[in-house]
Amino acid sequence: MSENKRNSLLEILLVSTRLGLTSFGGPVAHLGYFHEEYVRRKKWLDEKSYADLVALCQFLPGPASSQVGIGIGVHRGGLLGGILAFIGFTAPSAIALILFALLLQGLNIHDAGWIHGLKIVAVAVVAHAIAGMAQKLTPDKPTKAIALFALTATLLWQTAVTQVGIIVLSAAVGLLIFKHNKEESTGNLAFPVSHRFATACLGLFFGLLIFLPILKEFTSSYWLALFDSFYRSGSLVFGGGHVVLPLLEREFVPTGWLSKEEFLAGYGAAQAVPGPLFTFAAYIGAVTKGWIGGMVATIAIFLPAFLLVLGTLPFWNTLRHNPKIKGALVGINAAVVGILIAAFYNPIWTSSILEPKDFAFAAILFSMLVYWKLPPWVIVVTGAIGGLIFY
Repeated sequence: MSENKRNSLLEILLVSTRLGLTSFGGPVAHLGYFHEEYVRRKKWLDEKSYADLVALCQFLPGPASSQVGIGIGVHRGGLLGGILAFIGFTAPSAIALILFALLLQGLNIHDAGWIHGLKIVAVAVVAHAIAGMAQKLTPDKPTKAIALFALTATLLWQTAVTQVGIIVLSAAVGLLIFKHNKEESTGNLAFPVSHRFATACLGLFFGLLIFLPILKEFTSSYWLALFDSFYRSGSLVFGGGHVVLPLLEREFVPTGWLSKEEFLAGYGAAQAVPGPLFTFAAYIGAVTKGWIGGMVATIAIFLPAFLLVLGTLPFWNTLRHNPKIKGALVGINAAVVGILIAAFYNPIWTSSILEPKDFAFAAILFSMLVYWKLPPWVIVVTGAIGGLIFY
């Protein structure tokens, strides 16, 4: 391996780890942090390529923000780059939740002032990301209309299939309206993954989904049952981390694997740590089988996301440069802006801006990020300290 390649991989690990340590606020906020770091600061990919990658990951089941991070890692450093991007972004919260499970299960943290401060940080970061994406992806009245439709439908019909339906419908509208659009070509987003390897990943995804439950029935292995439960959870969830939490509750509390009190303690911990909410699996695994159980659960719930991203990226890269698909992508990207604005209102705004001082603090943090150009980690630290002082 050349020195340049090693340096590139090390940079991927360091940047993703910093994001894993500072990205509070849930999946939509993560996309804001990624946009700020990878698009605005590092310029590893352009606005349109980032929006296309987000659009793909909205289609796939699993943790959308983690899948976007994996895709950027693969684009930057190949398969190993994707693995390092995943480890950097996921490991901090997984380790933190395993420690919570082992040491701090009884600690009431969800009402802590510094956590409220971090929620307000998410308001500033997501607002900044939406402003940048809206300017680029909704430049005219038709795209603004699609975004408005997506925003309205997402808020009024909050079901598991609404988001996928909105994206499909927006793609169809975009294909009709923008099929002759002469807009500039999307940026070059190369994924060094062969079609053969991608097909193997998709085959493994469906193979595990079908055969793990069968193998579980013929064996009495606790570890296989644990792996199967988390793998299915990661394979069949649309809508990101907030959706997987109640699904995991139905999977593990009624079966007696952990008590309702233990689940609620972990739920509070999951809201308090940065990184993907899917790492809540690490907490459940650690409660049931110690730190090894936490590691197995983390691998199992994220494995479907990894296989799906690696299995679809090469084909997506071909499709996104097809002239017939570009119009659909214009519609999808406009819809993503609307979906992000809807998520910005609920749950980010509604759970964070509760009184005038919250709005004032959010305005200060937004100004620090947008006008004073301070790095995101400074905003995060300021938010946590401000939360301790004011709340």
